[in-house]
Order: sequence, then structure tokens, then C-alpha cells
Amino acid sequence: MPVAEQETKVRLSAEVPAEGHHRALVSCQAACPVHTDARGYVRAIAEGRFEEAYLIARGPNPFASICGRVCGAPCEAACRRGKIPRTDADGAFVAADRPIAIRALKRFACGYAGVDVREPEDVWRRLQGHVPVAGSDAEEMASLLRAFSGSIPRVDGISVGIVGGGPAGLSAAHDLALMGFKPVVYDCEPVPGGMLAVGVPPYRLPRELIRREVAVIQALGVEIRCGLTVGKDVSFAELRRAHRAVLIAVGAKRSRGLGLPGEAGPGVFGGVDLLRAVSVGEPLSIGSDVVVIGGGNVAYDVARTVLRQIAWDAARTAARLPATRRVRLASLETLEEMPADTVEIREGDEEGIERLNGWGPVEIARGADGRVAGVAFRRCLRVYDADRKFSPQFDDAQKQTVECDTVLLATGQTTDLSFLEDGGKDVEQFRPGWPKVDRETLQTTSPGVFVAGDLATGPKLIIDAVASGKKAARSIYAYVTGRRLEPEIVTTFVPYERYERERGYEAIRRLEVPVIEPHERLAAPDRQVEAGFSEEEARREASRCLDCGVTPVFDGTRCVLCGGCADVCPTLCLKLVALSDLDVAAGGEGDAAEDSAILKDEDRCIRCALCAHRCPTQAIAMERVQFTANWRLA
Repeated sequence: MPVAEQETKVRLSAEVPAEGHHRALVSCQAACPVHTDARGYVRAIAEGRFEEAYLIARGPNPFASICGRVCGAPCEAACRRGKIPRTDADGAFVAADRPIAIRALKRFACGYAGVDVREPEDVWRRLQGHVPVAGSDAEEMASLLRAFSGSIPRVDGISVGIVGGGPAGLSAAHDLALMGFKPVVYDCEPVPGGMLAVGVPPYRLPRELIRREVAVIQALGVEIRCGLTVGKDVSFAELRRAHRAVLIAVGAKRSRGLGLPGEAGPGVFGGVDLLRAVSVGEPLSIGSDVVVIGGGNVAYDVARTVLRQIAWDAARTAARLPATRRVRLASLETLEEMPADTVEIREGDEEGIERLNGWGPVEIARGADGRVAGVAFRRCLRVYDADRKFSPQFDDAQKQTVECDTVLLATGQTTDLSFLEDGGKDVEQFRPGWPKVDRETLQTTSPGVFVAGDLATGPKLIIDAVASGKKAARSIYAYVTGRRLEPEIVTTFVPYERYERERGYEAIRRLEVPVIEPHERLAAPDRQVEAGFSEEEARREASRCLDCGVTPVFDGTRCVLCGGCADVCPTLCLKLVALSDLDVAAGGEGDAAEDSAILKDEDRCIRCALCAHRCPTQAIAMERVQFTANWRLA
């Protein structure tokens, strides 16, 4: 045969599953910073076990009810349902499916059995009495309770001071209390919660929900002292003398300026400062023609909050307000590049936020009386370079001035560690406001002083702050006792004798989270935007979950190479190939019939079990992979 007519043989590559492979398959749990078993509570909802769903969600996360409303949901971004290809009647690719609405389902579970509907003391009793489902490592709190009532000694009332009552500080206090410590939280705000209480708008997060979630933490014996500023009412040196260890979890609560000409003066405010003032009822002189600079979620929180305040003030004092009521949001990024969540952008558009995409501020113009008259912008041609690093380029030939009477800057946040001047000068900082931190222990350069939250990770999601606080608690335990707490993970495979799925689950499309109409949202500043799922909607959406903890397990010694499993697979995730055509990467041990192998594409498998039903030799079995965490001292 001529060379030109010879068929080129394509070699395939594959990887034998290594240790941790099945744990990584539960991608929602792997992506969660506190490893919440999202699959567990989603499947519990699908089966109508709503209270168990709440207890699973609450186990590792003391702010489960809050995260059900405002979490950035990294679990959804990782959800493998969003990777399943959708095809048309001819089998042609149409689009990838969409992830499970995990955050909204958590809200449903919490609304059924959490602090939303039960008194904090009752919730705590139920959490104490909950016996985790065998093999669930989501019940971290329950496992800590078991450990500290058995093999691991409690610390018996040793005092720990925590500066900052946000999600990081309170999560650390929660776990420290479980270990037997006596945590004392110091917070400068009139109410606990940190940025949850003064940075997240009430239309997204009800203030009563924060109070009740914090009350559960207080029920563990955590003391919270609000309205007390470290560095003013009490020195950091005094805290160090009063406590065996001190955790700094103050967060990045200060707005970062841009240094623009005209920025200093009346009519220009930091976005975070605006959110705080509105939350605690402090007056701010906000006009009725506002420009918000920024393109992230905080910028939208600011813009939507101001729009509500203007609408509310107009409804109450229409005669004293000008007719113009306008909020514009200017960002360097194009609409496609904006870092804000898509839902924030869409809801902002619905409510009347005007977007100015692709413009960078040059100057804040002021009139002869010193008041803000407008903002001068220039066209932004590019925000990021080829390596996706922030490197904006501008066209100075394209400029415009946007008239306004108020400017709100939502372009970043920074910290304030000035309180370290008295008693904390040995805490080294690599730049002002950002201490040097051991990434593993979260300890600073000063013995007994730890950090958590934004100070440890930079500004990130609420759930990252929770994870950071819990990590700091374990490090404080190690510092005080000289012994490290470590989870020992035990993996087991449990066969399913009668594995079944909901009829038609693979074809169900994602439900949008119900929201109220835009005109209703603006009727009052704290009117809740999301209405949440009904029971029927929640069970329907939860039934879409692929249940990634279940997997088909192949026994190569029984396989007769009939290929029936590959033929019946609706997503073509299985392929029977000759070993001579295969390059196998090292990774672990696996079974394969002689001279052949079955390849499996995990991102396509929908756990339908048709391969197991089709196999004539029962070489395929559906099994649940379970991970049990037992805490021990190292």
C-alpha cells in the first residue's frame, strides 16, 4: 500500500486512578473550602429528607444559613453536571449542561430546619444529638464533638482573644469552643457578624438571620463584646496579657482609594464605607445622581443599595428631592470581562443600574463651590495582558465627562492594623496592613498571635473566611497543647443492591432561582430579592444531581469483552480499546481483561447504571464511595 494511503494509527492516553481519585470525583465537596458534602444534602433533599439535609450542610459550616443566601458557591462552579454535553436528536453537541443550583438548595434546607425557622438553642440541641450518616466526612462538627468527648483531651477553659467578629473570627471561636477553649471576641461594630452585618446589603441577607446564626455560636459558650475598638477601648498589649493566644481576624473593611485628582473632598465615598453606614444607620450625604466606579460584586452591592436608598427617600420625601434619580456603574472591563456575578449584573440591569463598560476614571471634577460636578473618563482598550495580569491600556483620544453629584469608589479594599502599635510591633508586616504569615499554621512572626480571613488569604469568599477561621482554631490548639489535630480519612466502597434514579433526571434543565419583580425590590431597601425554591422546585432541582459519590466499579476478571457496556452508555463515556493502542500513565492499580482495557470519561458519566444492568457477567457493580474522617492527635 502506498505510504499516502496508509491509515495513521492514533494512540490513546489514559491514567489509572490513583489515591484520592474517587474523593476528587465528588467535585462539589472537593471545591468547597470547608469540604461541605453538598452531594449529600442535595440528594437528601431529592429524597425528601430535609432535616438531614440541613444537618449535613451545617456540620462543617457554622454559617450554613448565611451561605445559602450569599455564598459565592465554588461548589457550583465545580459541579460535574455542568460538564455533561447536551446533544440534539442527531447526537450533535449543542452545549454543556448547567450545574445544580447548590446554593439555593442549601437555602431551602436551612429554611426548613435551620435558624431561619427554629430557635438557636433548639438548633444547637439537634446538632449535638445528630448521628451522622455512616461514612460521611461532612459532619466535621459531630466528629469534633465525638473526639473531644473521647480520645482527645479538652483544653478546659483556656482563654483565647479574637479581634474581629466576622465569619473568620466567629468560625474560629465556634471550633475553639468545641475544643474546650473560652473564646472572647472583640468587635468594634455595634453588632457581631463583621462584613456580613455591615457589608452585605440587607436585600441579600436579612439581619435577623445573622443574629440567629451567631446566637448558635454563643450557645457554645463564646463571649462576644461588641462596640469595643482594639487600640482605643482596649490595647492589643492588654489582650495579649489576658489571653493565652490572640487571633486577628479584622478583615479588609476599608475602602481603597484611586488617588484621582479631586478625589479628596465632599461627595466622594468608599463603597464599603457606604455599605457600612447604611447598615448601622449612620447618615451620609448622598445625592440623587450617583456614579459608582468598579466592576465587581461589591460595586453592584453599592450601586443597588444606593438605588434603593434614593427610591426609598423619594417615596417618603418626594417634594424635597430632585426629579432626577440615577445610578451609573463605570468599569474598566467590558460586559463579558466584568468580575461581578452574572446574576448581579442581570438584576442590576433589571433594577435600573446604567452600565458604562470600558471606561477608566481620570479625574473627579468639582465646581467652584467644591462640590462634585462629574467624573472624567478615558476609553479602556485592554484590562489584562496576554498572561491575564492586570495591565490596562487606554486611549487618551477618547474621553468623556459624566455629570453627577456623588462618586462611590468600589475598586478594592484594605486593612487597618494600626492597633498593633501598642503591643504588636513584633508582628512583622511585608507591607502596611498585611502581616507576614506562615501559610500552614496562620501564625505571625509573634508567638501566640495568629491571623485568619482576609489577613491570611486576601479578600475572598465568605466560605474561604470560614475555612481560614477553622484552620486557625486547629493551629491555636496545636500551639497551646503542643499536639496537632489531624483528620484520618478512611475510604470504603459500599455496593448498591438496588440502585435507582429518578425517571428522566438526565433531561431535567436547571431551574432559575425565583426572584421578586424589580418594582417590588425597590419598594423598600431591605426587601428580599430571592424568593427561594418551593418544596416541589427544590426536589426537582436536587434530582438533577449526578450523585458523584456513586460510581460503576469494574471487575476485569469477569469481563468477557462483549462491549455491551460501551454500546448502551447514553453519553459515550465508555470505550473498549486494545492495550497496544494505549499509553497508560502511572497512578495506581487497576484491572483489565487480557490485551484490552475499558476507558471511562468521568466528566461524561451520569451514573445511570445502564452499563451495570447490561453486563451479562455482573462485572460492573454500582458502589457508593464513602469517606470517614476521624480526628486524632499527631
